[in-house]
Amino acid sequence: MAFLVAACSKPAEKAAPAPTGEEWVKSVTAWRTEHETSYRRNWATIAGLHFLEPGTHSLGSDKKSAIVLPSDLPATVGQIVVADGWVRYQPAPGIMPTQNDKPISGSVVLKEPGKDAADEIAVADVKFAVHESGPRLSLRVWDPDGEQAKSFAGFDWFPIDSSYRVVARFIPDAKPTNIPVMNTYNDVDMVPTEGVVEFTLNGQTVRLRPFTTRPKRFYFVFRDGSSGHETYETARFLYSDLLDDGTTVLDFNQAYNPPCAFNKYTTCPIPLKENRLAVKILAGEKAYKGHE
Repeated sequence: MAFLVAACSKPAEKAAPAPTGEEWVKSVTAWRTEHETSYRRNWATIAGLHFLEPGTHSLGSDKKSAIVLPSDLPATVGQIVVADGWVRYQPAPGIMPTQNDKPISGSVVLKEPGKDAADEIAVADVKFAVHESGPRLSLRVWDPDGEQAKSFAGFDWFPIDSSYRVVARFIPDAKPTNIPVMNTYNDVDMVPTEGVVEFTLNGQTVRLRPFTTRPKRFYFVFRDGSSGHETYETARFLYSDLLDDGTTVLDFNQAYNPPCAFNKYTTCPIPLKENRLAVKILAGEKAYKGHE
């Protein structure tokens, strides 16, 4: 991970550059449309999360399978073999899986110790891949025709409001570090962070600690005074870019719900204590209307 270099001394009270009226509104609307399309495809279709212990796990639609797949698949699709941090998929005879639209034959590695998981394996319209939750390995399953996808209730947004688009100044830590972050399955991931950002919102000076997903790219996981009321109770997400002058524009009109707001088979980070704000942020995505 390449780390950011230190910031600047611009005041937190600096106002965000004025949005360009209709053009800015169109850009936020376009972003929301793209986000909704992506989430419907990649997150609303997740149909299972199966934690993997060492050993051999049968895979298929047979209810006696260790990992039960959707009923329109063959009774036996193959086996998942877990040993020494390796995860392999062995297709059953007669099954013709693909990976990146290319046929595969024989055993295929889904996860190698110390490396990212391999791309999804597809059997008909159903896909599966290894997912990491802290130190635990699981098999995540996607089914575009499954009940999770069919019951997805959609998105609900606050009206676009320029007062929730602010400039923050970046205040770097003494040195970058990895910090423990718990997720909704009580597993802990180590996440890189390099400092905090400070800004003024609704007359209050606010600080948030972002994670660094790549150089000059910030990822915020936060709660605010609306969480559990107007917005999703656990958290919302927001991304921004660090500019060369040490500031970053936070457009809360693009704050959105994590997938755990609507899908129980997803793992989402819990906000750090310092990212649980008292100020209400009535912008971005509202609470999921299908959430119990």
